[in-house]
Amino acid sequence: MNHLESQLSYPFDNTIPAPGAAQEVAPGLLWLRTGLPFALDHINLWLVRDSDGWTVVDCGIATDTTRANWETVFAAHLDGLPIVRVIATHCHPDHVGLADWLCARWNAPLWMTTGEYGFARMMSASLPGVDGVAMVPHFERHGLTDPAMLETLKGRKSYYPTLVPAVPASYHRMQDRQVLRIGEHAWRVITGFGHSPEHAALYCADLKVLISGDMVLPRISTNVSVFAVEPDSNPVHQYLDSLGKFHDLPSDTLVLPSHGKPFRGLHTRIGQLIDHHRERLAEVLQACTKPQSAADIVPIMFRRALDAHQLTFAMGEALAHLHKLMYDGVLTRETGSDGIIRFRTRG
Repeated sequence: MNHLESQLSYPFDNTIPAPGAAQEVAPGLLWLRTGLPFALDHINLWLVRDSDGWTVVDCGIATDTTRANWETVFAAHLDGLPIVRVIATHCHPDHVGLADWLCARWNAPLWMTTGEYGFARMMSASLPGVDGVAMVPHFERHGLTDPAMLETLKGRKSYYPTLVPAVPASYHRMQDRQVLRIGEHAWRVITGFGHSPEHAALYCADLKVLISGDMVLPRISTNVSVFAVEPDSNPVHQYLDSLGKFHDLPSDTLVLPSHGKPFRGLHTRIGQLIDHHRERLAEVLQACTKPQSAADIVPIMFRRALDAHQLTFAMGEALAHLHKLMYDGVLTRETGSDGIIRFRTRG
């Protein structure tokens, strides 16, 4: 356990549910975990006891293994009751990938925010601008010139649809501060920005439980990236601003993250995440005493070898920190004669 982790409390220690198993973390609230074929190798999913069945929160990616894990859960952990609602915190594949299958399997409605639902539909359909190849000219403009890596990225045109082959054709809208009644308890929607278009976390005051999705994770910092479809965005600012929405929650809130283990120490973790981004911003600012592209910044922020999947996140995140400093007025942006965009300190 690293120094930052040691400042948090893990009430279940190292007990983690196996795929297809379920662990109760609060009355009527079950913790599931299923695998992912990435460096981040798992996602936590949640079952909340509803008045006439169960509400699912997040779905996993669309693979036969994930479906099999769900079928095991259905057979062993639902007490003979149906799934009556599917909630997806946001549009990323590990969260919404099997939503269409789950909704069809149980004739259950999908609940999402409009921002997340719209992007899930667009990306599942591979619309121009949000398909996999849109990132190639975007990253080329920001200094990625390695021909082999660019060719690899061009092969990811249908990457999202392979993990999210379909999204339900209709949905129920969730909005900030909306209160959902799930069984005996009220859950308040807390929207967040920067990581995804309109991420929905859920807080239950009765249970003092926060289903945080990807907004607050215990071990890793949430990815905040500038994407091709919104090339002038400022996601670091949006993310840091969104963290403020969790300050009013009690200090002993049990946080149920999408990755890592349930923990207590929400305010401590928010402080750590803010400090992390301040440190990265200081590193980037120091580097920009001479002009730097996002590709130049990647090895400064990420001091390890990156595969194509990781590089897309790293490029997006490097650019996000450059944009934060630019919008704060301490960096200026210029396009060189080679067509590459670079940033440097003002003055």
